Amino acid sequence: MAAFELIMPKMGESIMEATILKWNKKPGDSIVLDENVLEIATDKVDSEIPSPVAGVLTQVFFNENDVVPIGKVIAIIETNQEGGQKSAPIEERPKSEPIAHTASQPHQTPQISISSENNSNRFYSPLVRTIAQTEDISQAELDKIPGTGQDGRVTKTDIMQYLENRKGTPIVETISVKVESPKVEIIQDNTPSAAKETQTINVADNIEIIEMDRMRKLIADHMVMSKHTSPHVTSFVEVDVTEIVQWRNKIKKSFEQKYNQNITFTPLFIQAVVKALQDYPMVNVSVEGNKIIKKKDMNIGMAAALPSGNLIVPVIKNADTLNLIGLTKAVNDFASRAREQKLKPEEIQGGTFTITNVGTFGNVMGTPIINQPQVAILATGAIKKKPAVIETSYGDVIAIRHMMFLSLSYDHRVVDGALGGSFLRKIADYLESFDTNQLV
Repeated sequence: MAAFELIMPKMGESIMEATILKWNKKPGDSIVLDENVLEIATDKVDSEIPSPVAGVLTQVFFNENDVVPIGKVIAIIETNQEGGQKSAPIEERPKSEPIAHTASQPHQTPQISISSENNSNRFYSPLVRTIAQTEDISQAELDKIPGTGQDGRVTKTDIMQYLENRKGTPIVETISVKVESPKVEIIQDNTPSAAKETQTINVADNIEIIEMDRMRKLIADHMVMSKHTSPHVTSFVEVDVTEIVQWRNKIKKSFEQKYNQNITFTPLFIQAVVKALQDYPMVNVSVEGNKIIKKKDMNIGMAAALPSGNLIVPVIKNADTLNLIGLTKAVNDFASRAREQKLKPEEIQGGTFTITNVGTFGNVMGTPIINQPQVAILATGAIKKKPAVIETSYGDVIAIRHMMFLSLSYDHRVVDGALGGSFLRKIADYLESFDTNQLV
């Protein structure tokens, strides 16, 4: 008999911890090779962890909803193998390779301690360090921030709360609502002492309290952080996409028969964005403190809606190296697996620019929030038939055209109006000059 240690696997370069969502097995249960033992979640994606060996689950060291650092032992699986192998260091071990040791070696449950003491050696995530640099927080000041994360780690919520308190407590209007059907009593308190009080609601039959799910909390935190980090500016252009609409209608069936793919407008938008980024590479950047990081890779994120109503952003890596067929296959594959919640952690990381399609919901334009640490995001609106003035050699005429709005939100720290507006106009120019004779 041998005991294998199941460790929390590495889920991506920037991911240092994961939350245990659910144990699919309990101590005493038999496990076959590659059977899912538990489900975990990171701030990027949810994943299932399969067993690298067959055996019996004898011990688990963490409960559901516990946050566990990468590389920690989370369970012991007894196998029928004789003896044991020497454990390899976690850093040298493949993602799902187990550690083996003899059953006679007792394993103590890892202890979690939270400390707010000054410790310059404690770990800080890249996101926390970026926020600290942006807000001119020194290392000494950062070390003094109490951390609520694993082993006293400072989380994004911790540093954002610290910054809020650092600016001083503002005087705000606090409203307490007491519901007694059919009457509603509202009590207002504008005094400074009421600034830290929270809204109190006595629930009645006509009120429903809905707790945010884990992903919605992460999205909420990320959106607030983005607005706090970047001064957002949004520019708009209206684009005539009549030629694209007619071209797509013409080749749609033959394209599907030839490549077994449904061609949507999204790969066409991505193609135009990539060309515009090549013309304006200073939009394909990120910001770290007072430094601008210029990206050579063009990794385009495409926001996709999940069945739960939440959004996820899979990333098409090196989109500038793909032709229209390759982009179509990538878009369809990501959209399908996003709906089925089968995306891998590395497939939603490393984006340098993001596109979100608000036209899917019938919206003509939007003001999207930047996906940090990127500096711009494009929203594509609904395509609508509208009367438009067309310039011809015989004079101006009014015709029915397929029109749409493009909205570009950009980080005004590094993208000014001239750059942002010119980049957006260039995307529109590429769409309006689309080659309808190109071979597909």
